[in-house]
Amino acid sequence: GEIIEIGAQLKFIEKAGAWYSYNGEKIGQGKDNAREFLKENPKIAQEIEDKIRANSSALSEAMTAPQETDETE
Repeated sequence: GEIIEIGAQLKFIEKAGAWYSYNGEKIGQGKDNAREFLKENPKIAQEIEDKIRANSSALSEAMTAPQETDETE
């Protein structure tokens, strides 16, 4: 589940409504189905995990960055 959430945060996995997609291919409607897809396709899961690890600095920024607001300076 974390791969899906983090992948979506870093824009490796696209989320449109309830659908999750990777490289333009729908991988599941809802997180549970996307998780099942990744279990059945470990090569793709590993590819996403490798991208997340390669971008760990972007991940830490995404985790610590304040949420976007409508305020301007």
